[in-house]
Amino acid sequence: MITAESVPRLRRGVRLSFDHVRETHVLLFPEGVLVPNATAAAVLELCDGARSVTEITTALSLRYTGVVAQDVLAVLSRLGERRVVAWT
Repeated sequence: MITAESVPRLRRGVRLSFDHVRETHVLLFPEGVLVPNATAAAVLELCDGARSVTEITTALSLRYTGVVAQDVLAVLSRLGERRVVAWT
């Protein structure tokens, strides 16, 4: 079960990159490409395998207003279902 203390990281072979042609983030992985929305990209940038969901939420709260831990958990859960995020 994923909790606020869980620590997400990008799975092996997954890389978040910025596509300068399309001016958007892209998530590259062996099975394909995913174009995350701005919210998901902001979360993914902080998935370093060292920060917990709580720490990611706190970091996002410094940049944006109205950040809720449940929303961050929901984004990470969906990315986990797509097998681009793993948990340590």
